[in-house]
Amino acid sequence: MTVRDTVAMIAGMAPELDPRSWAFVAVTPDRAPELLGAALGTFREAEGVSAIVPADMADGEPAFARIVLTVHSDLEGVGLTAAVATVLADAGIACNVVAALHHDHLFVPVDRAGDAMAALQALAASATTNG
Repeated sequence: MTVRDTVAMIAGMAPELDPRSWAFVAVTPDRAPELLGAALGTFREAEGVSAIVPADMADGEPAFARIVLTVHSDLEGVGLTAAVATVLADAGIACNVVAALHHDHLFVPVDRAGDAMAALQALAASATTNG
C-alpha cells in the first residue's frame, strides 16, 4: 500500500543503511557492459549515461552510503523529499536523492552515514510524536 500523507510518509520512512558503498560514474563505451551490468540505477542526461555502481568499480570517484526509506511512498506524495533534504542540510550532510517506484534512496558521503541515519531516525520519531 502506498502512503501519500506527508506526516505518515515521514513517520513511516524507517530508513535502512545498505552495507555496500556506491559511486556515481559516467558510462563510457569501453566500460558500458561492465558498469551497466553492475549498476543499481542509471540515468540518461544530455552529456551521456550516468550509473550508480559499487564504489570499488568507480576508479576513484567519491563513495556514498545508500539509505533506503522503506516506506512505500506515493510518487505524487508531497513533502518527504523536502523534509529529508532539510534535516540533512541542517546537519551539513550532502545528499543525492533517487526516487524509484517503491522507495526513495538517499546517497550520502560514507563518512556521514551514521550521522544521516541518526538525523533521519529523529525526524521520523518527531513525526510520530507530533503527527
